[in-house]
Amino acid sequence: MNLESTSDARASLAVAVLQFNPVVGDLTGNARAIIDLARQAYAQGARLVVTPEMALCGYPPEDLLLRPAFMQACDAAAGQIAEALADLPDLHLVLGHPLQALGDDLRTRSWSVPRRLNAASLIQGGQIRASYAKRELPNYQVFDERRYFVSGREAGLGPVVVDVAGWRVALLVCEDAWFDEPSSAAAAMGADVLVVLNASPFHAGKRVEREARMGQRAHTLGLPLVYAHMVGGQDEVVFDGASFAVDATGAVKARAGSFVAQTLLLRLAPDGSVSGAVAEPLGEEAEVWAALVCGVRDYVGKNGFPGAIIGLSGGIDSALVLAIAVEALGADKVRTVMMPSPYTADISWIDARDMADRLGVRHDEIAIAPEFDAFKASLAPLFAGLAEDTTEENIQARIRGTLLMALSNKTGAIVLTTGNKSEMATGYCTLYGDMAGGFAVIKDVAKTLVYRLARWRNAQAAEQGQVEPIPERIITRPPSAELRPDQTDQDSLPPYEVLDAILDGYMEHDRSIEELVADGFDRADVDKVTRLIKLNEYKRRQAPVGIRITHRAFGRDWRYPITSRFRA
Repeated sequence: MNLESTSDARASLAVAVLQFNPVVGDLTGNARAIIDLARQAYAQGARLVVTPEMALCGYPPEDLLLRPAFMQACDAAAGQIAEALADLPDLHLVLGHPLQALGDDLRTRSWSVPRRLNAASLIQGGQIRASYAKRELPNYQVFDERRYFVSGREAGLGPVVVDVAGWRVALLVCEDAWFDEPSSAAAAMGADVLVVLNASPFHAGKRVEREARMGQRAHTLGLPLVYAHMVGGQDEVVFDGASFAVDATGAVKARAGSFVAQTLLLRLAPDGSVSGAVAEPLGEEAEVWAALVCGVRDYVGKNGFPGAIIGLSGGIDSALVLAIAVEALGADKVRTVMMPSPYTADISWIDARDMADRLGVRHDEIAIAPEFDAFKASLAPLFAGLAEDTTEENIQARIRGTLLMALSNKTGAIVLTTGNKSEMATGYCTLYGDMAGGFAVIKDVAKTLVYRLARWRNAQAAEQGQVEPIPERIITRPPSAELRPDQTDQDSLPPYEVLDAILDGYMEHDRSIEELVADGFDRADVDKVTRLIKLNEYKRRQAPVGIRITHRAFGRDWRYPITSRFRA
């Protein structure tokens, strides 16, 4: 659909990007937020206001899209937004939403059943004046869009270029801007600017890649490009915001902050230049830290939990989770529980108490020796003649998991688990023990990154003249599960520097065993790590969801069979 320009003269155009944090399924709340933010932007002079992809319903709505009642409600909510802004006739709102389209709705061929479109619609004068349907539907990593949507190409719908105050504005949705055809087709129709609606899940390094690709797209076409991006957490994915605009040369000339809800105001000039505030990008550790804080805050908040409970061991992983949780929720909504066994070192007690005191959270201690003795006594007749092994170690972890879940049930607070990606990969974790809980904060954080984040957070505190949240000894001590005398992680695993490097190559970059050995890794280490990854798929299937911060996380990104004999 092409709405012809009514004027050849073009003044500069004030644009507002609504970088906000929707809640999946909260159509009323999301619509109200969009209306309020659009009115505020209009009062600040913006005449083109752009929301992120699927802003109306939140992203990803997953199988909600398969429910006719949900699609009908989305269509109704879009109409309500149009009606609510009808008194501002020169406001042009580009809304991201799922659209249930019949053939007659979009003046195309008739279909026997409604088809779902991932749409960007122009709302103006109380009406939806035009709707663009996403053409490139991603079906990799965390995306399943071909399960839910028909592409604009398959639906027979072409590019959409609309008139906004004399500007010919091309509408695109996310993946479309990564491919040549959709944007080139819009440029061929005489577009003056590309407006791209996005809900692109975060992983480390994604912002840099995103800006580079969009800059290249703008430079190739000689057109400015506005990129509206979602912010906030939804289950295991987070969206980092950092909406931006590039000029016709591809240079970033406006950028919103990362992991913050805000409206980015910018101005497009007729010569293709762009002006606006440019937020400073975050560094690598700061970006991952912000993603983890955002993920915890939104998972706990959007699901209505009154607070969080953490089993604090005196080790680095639970220490990092505690520091993240306090920043995300506030100290008054976080409590910790130390559950020492006969093998717990005195320094673990001391360091756990120290950290809880530094962060100002409620801290309780429950010795598990009586329960452990009771379990062993109950099982003694059945275990007669058998030596102690990991069975007894796992019993301790499961006692702790039971106590934490009892506190969760009684208080309503969610248990945050503390296992990292290296442990999840190799099964160095206990089902119904340290894996028991509702949300896995560092599930996608490798052990080496755990240490980096801990040191980064302490350095930030020191720079601000604050007490370092994580006691130094927690960072420098050899890691241990403390489930048997003098235990360390490296009794069972290669050094974490080696383990994490193998994990990165095998899992995140699909390197084969032979390729990893050729890269210089010891074959015994490669065989051990890859074998453990395969053996422990059954554990990961039963793990709580956790925050994705790499381009391949366990969960939606990783769908391997539990039963498999393939080995390479």
